[in-house]
Amino acid sequence: MSKLYIVPTPIGNLEDMTFRAIKVLKEADLILAEDTRTSGKLMKHFEIATHMQSHHMHNEHKTVGNIVKRLQAGETIALISDAGTPAISDPGFLLTRACVENNIQVECLPGATAFVPALVNSGLPNDKFVFEGFLPDKKGRQTRFLALAEESRTMIFYVSPHKLVKTLGEFVQYFGEDRPVSVSRELSKLHEETVRGTATQVLEHFTKKDPKGEIVVIVGGKPEVKKSKKEKPEKIM
Repeated sequence: MSKLYIVPTPIGNLEDMTFRAIKVLKEADLILAEDTRTSGKLMKHFEIATHMQSHHMHNEHKTVGNIVKRLQAGETIALISDAGTPAISDPGFLLTRACVENNIQVECLPGATAFVPALVNSGLPNDKFVFEGFLPDKKGRQTRFLALAEESRTMIFYVSPHKLVKTLGEFVQYFGEDRPVSVSRELSKLHEETVRGTATQVLEHFTKKDPKGEIVVIVGGKPEVKKSKKEKPEKIM
């Protein structure tokens, strides 16, 4: 039976690749890769010879229809991104939705996702959280910040290195100087680092130290205002 496999790949350390992911990629009829050059290094390392085809944000609208037809014809196809789990701030949603609409079986393998270790590493509450991914660049950015300023759950953001200082400054502006922030970069890689502190402290750190690598930012939610108990009126004797 044909099936679309969503296959996570390591976010840095190749040893995080699972045995099952390797098996699925070797046995699939086709691998859809965000960048075949990047994924080619992974395929070579694990001796995976399956044919690859580009499937990225710039062509996914055009390629979904043909991929669905191949799946309906009986092929098994695996979808990967450059790193982590596809469809998490990467291509994958459109194809998954199309498969569900056409009653094609979809199976997502468990595996690497950058925000999970960053959230756990942060030391901030993780019983409830909201994943924001990448913030809008211009249009809607201020509106999003104003809405998130009232968010009480822990928030997760993906931020590119050249926008980190600007974004941390906006956290200070919209969330306040003392809002707890944790910045994790280069997760699972040799130079992995997590910097924790108030929004102001973390901003000062990365203003002095040029940020590099893949970055996940965790921000504490708006603290609840504790209501003071009303004093009971004294009894008149």
